[in-house]
This record gives sequence, structure tokens and C-alpha cells, in this order.
Amino acid sequence: MRIELAEGALEAAWWGKGPEAAPTILLLHEGLGSLSLWRDFPERLAAATGCGVMAFSRFGYGQSDGIALPRPLDAMQREGREVLPRVLDAAGIRRCILLGHSDGGSIAVIHAGSHQDQRVRGLVLLAPHVFVEDSALPAIRAARQRWEEGDLRARLARHHRDPEAAFLGWNDTWLHPDFPRVFDLQPDVAHIRVPILVVQGEADPYGTPEQVQAIEREAYCPVEALLLPGIGHAPHQKAPEAVLAAVQDFTARLFGAHEAL
Repeated sequence: MRIELAEGALEAAWWGKGPEAAPTILLLHEGLGSLSLWRDFPERLAAATGCGVMAFSRFGYGQSDGIALPRPLDAMQREGREVLPRVLDAAGIRRCILLGHSDGGSIAVIHAGSHQDQRVRGLVLLAPHVFVEDSALPAIRAARQRWEEGDLRARLARHHRDPEAAFLGWNDTWLHPDFPRVFDLQPDVAHIRVPILVVQGEADPYGTPEQVQAIEREAYCPVEALLLPGIGHAPHQKAPEAVLAAVQDFTARLFGAHEAL
């Protein structure tokens, strides 16, 4: 499945019911993620919730069309405000939850905080970032070392047509000295008008529960938080049963059992 936009094509896939038959959960991948790196989570999510599930690779990731480097420092803001609405249009999505992991969670926040999009009924944020924490920078620098000296380049090449664009587009942005000034999504959180479920691993090297607390502090709408002891940056991979159960419950309450199942 390909989504055609003015600037190129995005690889995409769908699991379960179509948008005319059930709500959709739209998956937004992390900063080094892609369609294939969701692994079996979309299929399990569709089975658990009764919703359709769609995932796509953003430009410069997976098998989607490429980008020019360097990425602009406000690339996530552009994704949430300019690209994502057109993806929803092209996919024919009628009502949905945006489920974003890491940078994908940030993009979900940006979209919901800048658009009164009647299609978007709720957010599920897995290890999201709404501001830059100094404590995350050592892990990002360590990833750079694994890219230059270790096997990270080869591992990413299994999932990305252009692994250099995928890695440097993420890593150079997060390590840029001006990025903390550009990337503060707390005002976006304050403008969200749909319920939010946040899932955060307490052993995440890229973010702490301070991210959850910022969302709870700034949000106008209800926020539910699930903190997972001993879990790192990918809760849907390391604690899938807990994540699936939380999303199933959130989805059923949001859409109503008669609509989602």
C-alpha cells in the first residue's frame, strides 16, 4: 500500500477493518522507526481492540520516498501540522486514535494541539517527548557512537532504504544546540481537546516520568498515565500485554463497545 502526496509516496499497511467499518488506530513511529519496525504489534492491536490499524513510514524512513539532509529543526512540527492531515485525508480515515511512539508521540501531540480535527478522538502516547531533557542526551550521543563504530548502520539498513537519512535526520536534530529552544510542545499539549493515554517506561534512557508530568500539568482534557517499572523506551515491545490491555480499555471507553468491536 502506498500513500501518494504531492511531495512523494509513503509506504503504508492496514490491518483489520477498514475506516468505513470501524474506528482506526493510526500508528506513528519513533525517530529511528519505520513500518516494518512495528513488527507484530499492529496485528495484535487490531485483534485486541476490534479497530482497524494503519501504519506508515514518514518521508526518509522505511521504504518511503527520501528527504534532503539536514532536516529542519522543526521537522516534527511540520509533520504534525502539514503532512499528517493529508495522510488522514488520503487514507480515508473517518474517526481515529493517534498512537505515537517517541517522536511519533510528539507528532501526535503537535497535530492534536494545532488542529481541531474531528476525526481524531484520542491520543495514545508511548514514551513521548514534549521537551528536551538533558538526561536523554547521553543516550542519543551513545547511539551516534554505535552508528559510527558499531552495528547500528547495518541494523537500520534492514528497515530503511536510506539508513543514513533515517539516522542522521534524527540524531543531528536532537543533538543540535538550538533544538531545545525549537522543541517545546507544552503549549501544544495545552490546546489538545481529546483524551490522552500516556505509557512511560520508568527505565527509559530517552525520557523520564517528567514528560508524563508535563502532559498532566498542561493538558486541558483528561490524561491517563501508565508507568511501567523496569521498562525502557519501547513499552509496546517489552511489555506488550500491559500496553495492549491499556489501549483496549481506552479504545472501548472512547468509542463505545458497540462501535469499536
